[in-house]
Amino acid sequence: MPSQVVVEKKKLAKPPLNLHYLGDRVLRQPAKRVAKVDEDIRQLVRNMLQTMYSEDGIGLAAPQVGIHKQLLVIDCEPDNAATPPLVLINPTLSNPSRDLCVIQEGCLSIPGVFLDVTRPEVIQVSYKDEQGRPQKMSAQGLLARVIQHEVDHLNGIMFVDRVDNALALNQELSKHGFSAQAVKPV
Repeated sequence: MPSQVVVEKKKLAKPPLNLHYLGDRVLRQPAKRVAKVDEDIRQLVRNMLQTMYSEDGIGLAAPQVGIHKQLLVIDCEPDNAATPPLVLINPTLSNPSRDLCVIQEGCLSIPGVFLDVTRPEVIQVSYKDEQGRPQKMSAQGLLARVIQHEVDHLNGIMFVDRVDNALALNQELSKHGFSAQAVKPV
């Protein structure tokens, strides 16, 4: 069955949803499981995708737009119209690899800030798709990183909470007008 959440991969002058930024309490509250995948959820997915593409993102979690649901959208190839986005509802991570990698991360909720974060190279994720069907997949590389980053949002964790280099963290945050007080190391 084809995806119910087709949106054009383009920037909108006025995205349907507003982003929340580091320091906003809404980003620190754990999201609730989605009880039923219905047309309202699929419309939220469409709005989230349009917002993500409009902001040049490759991932967006519902808490970033002020919605406390365990829902994320990911598209590691936003410039490729043929690649469908990934919709993860109630995602659960498991079997993280022992192999770790350090890659620079950024976040739509902390614009302009890019810092190194260490995460497992490979993960398993169980989730429901936009039809409510249970799915399971293994992810590695960029996709694994984006999934972990977005799942953190569902738990009220932001990537800056995982940055080891405190000096670089404080410099970057202050350079872009964010308070280091908003960081909650994990």
